[in-house]
Amino acid sequence: MIIRTIGESIEVNNKSLLLEYLGIKKDLSGIQKVTQNVELIASVPFCLSAETETEKGFMWTLSTYDLDRFGERVDPNGWDFSQYQKNPVIEWAHRYDIPAIGKIERLAIDDNGLHGFVIFNEKEYDPFGWSIGERVKNGVIRAGSVGFRVMEIEIPDRKTQEDGTALIFRKQELLEFSICNVPANPFALAKNIEKEKTQTKHDFSLSNYFGGFINIL
Repeated sequence: MIIRTIGESIEVNNKSLLLEYLGIKKDLSGIQKVTQNVELIASVPFCLSAETETEKGFMWTLSTYDLDRFGERVDPNGWDFSQYQKNPVIEWAHRYDIPAIGKIERLAIDDNGLHGFVIFNEKEYDPFGWSIGERVKNGVIRAGSVGFRVMEIEIPDRKTQEDGTALIFRKQELLEFSICNVPANPFALAKNIEKEKTQTKHDFSLSNYFGGFINIL
């Protein structure tokens, strides 16, 4: 997890440090409200569906409930993207000083995650943004992550923690989505597309992941 505030970005790699930064006592349990106004950057599973590729763009899963390597989950039903829809741009590597490389349309949530239709800029007016889309299309770039403001966080009880779950983000506001070379954690990599026996649908299974952190300038 990366915490971004004005002027700095801080890597937080365990529950205690994150809770301390957010002003929440680590010995508490249950759902806690967050009063700190900071942006969290979390790489979460997203995938490209070959079935929904069109000349205009691609259908993507931006976030799921999967457990990341720090033991965190993001509740799909907790997403608030009402403000983001007013300016639904796609950033490059969380860089606000670089013009947006595309936009997202038709954002929606279900029990499986947060989904949207990704449209990269056209080559005629943005060769760089278009080239990122081509790299994604051809599998050269396979990573992305969301920036969000957390409003409620759940500290699980011992039974819930048995599967490795340390924290659950229950309510969060989507601030931005970025495509990047290297994710903040391994679960940002795109999922492999595997055909089912029927050859009529695709099953998305997690591929092998690589570690690394975004270097935010």
